[in-house]
Amino acid sequence: MGINGMITMGLSLLMGYAGQISLGHAAFYGLGAYSSAILTTRTSLPAPAAALAGMVLSGLVAYLVGRPTLRLKGHYMAVATLGFGEIMFILFNEVSSLTGGPSGLSGIPPLVLGGFPVEGAAYLYLVWGGVLLLFLFSLNVIDSRVGRALRAVHGSELAAGAMGVDAARCKVEVFVLSAVYASLAGSLYAHFISFISPSSFSLMFSILLLMMVVVGGTETLWGALLGSAVLTLLPEYLRGLEDFEVLAYGAILMAVLLFLPRGIMDGIRRAWARLAGKT
Repeated sequence: MGINGMITMGLSLLMGYAGQISLGHAAFYGLGAYSSAILTTRTSLPAPAAALAGMVLSGLVAYLVGRPTLRLKGHYMAVATLGFGEIMFILFNEVSSLTGGPSGLSGIPPLVLGGFPVEGAAYLYLVWGGVLLLFLFSLNVIDSRVGRALRAVHGSELAAGAMGVDAARCKVEVFVLSAVYASLAGSLYAHFISFISPSSFSLMFSILLLMMVVVGGTETLWGALLGSAVLTLLPEYLRGLEDFEVLAYGAILMAVLLFLPRGIMDGIRRAWARLAGKT
């Protein structure tokens, strides 16, 4: 849940503030996971350094993908990231000499900090500590010059341009940042589970990440975290329904989108405002 929350916070910045949709964040998640897995299993590079290398690689790739497409108007980013995600999924499957192919990579060592392996409850604390740090950093981004520029661009790109805002640059910056978030999450996932395969980084996971942000609410980081919690835990609570699990899952998602089109967090905010108005 915390790992998904890291990715959705980056997507929240991209969708809620830059107004862009990415269908390829599972690929950046996979880049982080495979970078850490390959570097730690085939070289003597420590896991933190391998994770950092994955973040740099993902940021560079995001820049190369985003720079040409984000200068265009419309939903070119969604199309470009869809294609990028599918290309990376094919590479994860076909470059078996590095990735292990469809069978995946196993034997990924645990994360080691200060000479001690981070496992069990300690890993949980590490992940949620990372979520907290990314949350605070994201708040600073939102309140920074880039965040104000992104809000202006989202409101009206023409008006923002007239005020001297470089819309393309701002959108590329937040896209790169969101890719780095996803890469870090991928590295943490790889060292936690000790095994990765391409099936974890498919288009369906990218769509699930988008749904987490939409269900929680795109206009707030809290919404991204809430959406990731709901859609991560919901299948576990519905597991007892057996054959009706998928039907119930779909019905709940449809109900949220129909009755809370701006997300659960917005519904909570409006309900709280009504209660506060009555007191």
